[in-house]
Amino acid sequence: MFDPVLAIHPLGRALSLPKTESTAFDRGPLLVVVLGPTASGKTALAMALARRFGGEIVNCDSVAMYREFEIGTAKPTRDECAEVPHHLVDCVDPLSDVSAGGYARQARQVVREIAERKHLPIVSGGTGLYLRALLEGLFAGPQRSDALRGRLRQRVEERGADSLHRVLRRLDSSAAERIHANDVSKVIRAIEVCLASRKPMTKLWQQGREPLAGFRILRLGLNPEREALYARINERAAKMFDEGLIAETETLLAKYGAHARPLASLGYKQAGQSLRGELDREPALRAAQQAHRNYAKRQITWFRREPDVHWLAGFGDDPAVQAAAIAETSSQLTAVSSQ
Repeated sequence: MFDPVLAIHPLGRALSLPKTESTAFDRGPLLVVVLGPTASGKTALAMALARRFGGEIVNCDSVAMYREFEIGTAKPTRDECAEVPHHLVDCVDPLSDVSAGGYARQARQVVREIAERKHLPIVSGGTGLYLRALLEGLFAGPQRSDALRGRLRQRVEERGADSLHRVLRRLDSSAAERIHANDVSKVIRAIEVCLASRKPMTKLWQQGREPLAGFRILRLGLNPEREALYARINERAAKMFDEGLIAETETLLAKYGAHARPLASLGYKQAGQSLRGELDREPALRAAQQAHRNYAKRQITWFRREPDVHWLAGFGDDPAVQAAAIAETSSQLTAVSSQ
């Protein structure tokens, strides 16, 4: 089928992509990563590890970095932040943007500073691309093209986000699986990279990256039973609405307008639809619950591709899961100290 965007920037046939190989990290102090889908209890597990081993927690959730976005982000509580040092939370202005590369630069500096203090750095969050940028590095992508971006944004306005996502799927099906159609900025960047480099962006991810050096990495993955996870997701979304998510969204819209990027994130997007009269409260809640469940599916698919994950069957607030994670961390720390 003819596509004007591809006609302007022909790529040729899609290229077959090899599987990503595991990255070998340098030996050194231990860095613990707590990963898993939304509502799986990552914060609870990270807190348990920090209490046990004198750790400091580094946020790896893109929306939790933004100030003033509270109810819809499931940030650590004030008590949790007072008990254990947290980093990269509430540190970004709502009208600013944080790229995966920008996050990785900040997070790498933070984890090194934590290690220098002889504390255990614990990275916790569910933004897979940010985590990959931190641990494995990002490729040096081509420069942006404002002309191409303008055409792509015009396509979104005329045909919708799904139309643009189909273009990405034709150029790089793996990237399309990882980037949601509604994340228009990332879809545009992925298409831009594919067309400028004449290669799938996923292939470039595997070339020219600088992995984090000087740490041993322990990835702890939470893998609760799917139906139980969905039930928690539904409960948490309902709690957000009950605690005033729509009112918070209204305040943020009045202060920043629709340009604040977190307003397009899950929960806030549906609250905004309710405020605009597009959805009543209950349909907006159901839409938010469905969107969070779909996001969890994508996170599970993404994290299944992560190398060397020590999977834990259950939620992060389960004492048995915490005991298993503590035992594995203790074993790794012993191995590090004996070197």
